[in-house]
Amino acid sequence: MPDSGQGRHETVEEAADRRWTDLVQEVRIAQTGAQIMFGFLLSVAFTDRFARLHGFDRSLYVVIVILGAVATGTLIAPVTYHRILAGHHVKPRMVTAVSHLVGLGAALLALAVGCALLLLLRVAGLGWAAWLVASLVLVWFALCWVALPIFLKQRHERGQGT
Repeated sequence: MPDSGQGRHETVEEAADRRWTDLVQEVRIAQTGAQIMFGFLLSVAFTDRFARLHGFDRSLYVVIVILGAVATGTLIAPVTYHRILAGHHVKPRMVTAVSHLVGLGAALLALAVGCALLLLLRVAGLGWAAWLVASLVLVWFALCWVALPIFLKQRHERGQGT
């Protein structure tokens, strides 16, 4: 069997199947979070407190709902990719494309959560501190979701001598 280049003895198709399975498991977690958050965001517009939002806060809410909708749609896209492309012998390319979509979906979800936190803390009366806290949360997401995995990857590659 040819080596897929990942230290495993599997064909390109076997590697694509394994990567697809891993990707689907990852997406399930992100999809669920995005869908729950989006559902709660939609319900906010029907509360009495929402009627009192004006100016920047109301605009921020609209941005959050749009980010939530786009994040949800992006994280659900792997389903349609698979449905449309299954059986067309393009799984390695499909996995790569869907992997990029999941990264984009996670970034959009992070922005939606950060903006929702900003709105919540502004409504709670934190003023400028709301911006600081929301910014720190987004930095935390960037560290946990991007910087630390990249650091571990680079550390592993240095240890492998590549």
